[in-house]
Amino acid sequence: MDESLLNGAFQELHSAQRVLVISHIRPDGDAVGSLLGLGLSLQALNKEVQFVLSDGIPVIFRHLPGSDQVRKQANGNFDKIVVVDCSDLKRTGDALTNQPVPDINLDHHPTNTEFAKYNLVDVKAVATAEILAEYLPKFGFPVSSQVANALLFGMITDTLGFRTFNMTPKALELAAKLMEAGGNLPGLYQRGLLNKTFKAARYWGAGLSNLEREGRIIWASLTLEDRRIVKYPGRDDADLINFLSTIEDTDIVIMFVEQGNGIVKVSWRSQPAYDVSLVAMHYDGGGHSAAAGASIKGDLKDIQANVIAQTKTMLGMM
Repeated sequence: MDESLLNGAFQELHSAQRVLVISHIRPDGDAVGSLLGLGLSLQALNKEVQFVLSDGIPVIFRHLPGSDQVRKQANGNFDKIVVVDCSDLKRTGDALTNQPVPDINLDHHPTNTEFAKYNLVDVKAVATAEILAEYLPKFGFPVSSQVANALLFGMITDTLGFRTFNMTPKALELAAKLMEAGGNLPGLYQRGLLNKTFKAARYWGAGLSNLEREGRIIWASLTLEDRRIVKYPGRDDADLINFLSTIEDTDIVIMFVEQGNGIVKVSWRSQPAYDVSLVAMHYDGGGHSAAAGASIKGDLKDIQANVIAQTKTMLGMM
C-alpha cells in the first residue's frame, strides 16, 4: 500500500479521541477479530471507542476480549469512523444510520469499492487482521495480548488454519509475532475452527441431508425451518461450507442459507483455477477468487437453479 496514504490514515487515528469501528453484517472471524483488535489497541491509548456490528456479535465469538463492548447501532458523534473487513459500505447494514462517510476503509477484498477518505486495501493480505498486525506496531499502536488474540483469531479463521491458497510466509511471520505478544494459537484454533455446539451439529445434519452434486460442483441449503427445528441462533451456515470444501473431486462448493424477508445468502468456495468472486459480483456480492458471497432476493429453489446455472456458465463448466 501507498506509504503516504498509510501515514495519513494512522496519523489521523492518533489525533482522534472518539472513534467508531465497524464491520459487516453476518460477521465472520476476521471481521470480529479486526474490529476488536483495532478497537482495543485504540482504547489502550485512552481513546473512546464504539465497537459496532449491525447483527451484533455471534455467540461463537464471545470468548474474545472486548466482545462484551459490541453494540448494534452507532450512537453519538465521532472524530473518526473506521470500517474494517468490509468491501462495500452497504454491507455495514443499518449500523451507520445518520453517520457521515467513513474516514478509513481497511480491507483485503479485491472487490472493495473504496468508499472512504483513506482506502487501505491490500489484496495480498490473507486477512484484514494481517494488515492490522503489520501496521499497528509500525505506527505506534500497542499490541497487547488481548489485541494479539483478536488479530490472530481473524487470521486463523479467514485462512482456515493457515491452509488457504493465498497463504504467504509474511502472514506466518506476523502470526508468530502475535504469538510472541501473547496470542494463544492452539486455543484460538480450537475455538475458531474445531469446536461446534450441539445445535450447530444438528444444523449441519440438515444441510448434509440435502447435499447434491453435478460433475465437480456440489451444493447444499439450509432453510429457516431447519434453523427453527434445531434452534440454531445464527443466520450463517455454522461453517458447513468449509467442511464441504474438503470433499474430494470437487472444484466448486455453493451454500444457500435462507435469511428471512425473501433473502437467501449464497456462498461460494473454489479451487484456485476458478474465480468465484466474478459470479458473486454478478449478484451484487463480492469476495475473493476462492471464497465469495452474495445476498439474493427470491425463492430458494429458483435461486438455486439460477445460481448453479450461472456459476457453470461464467466459470466455463458447462
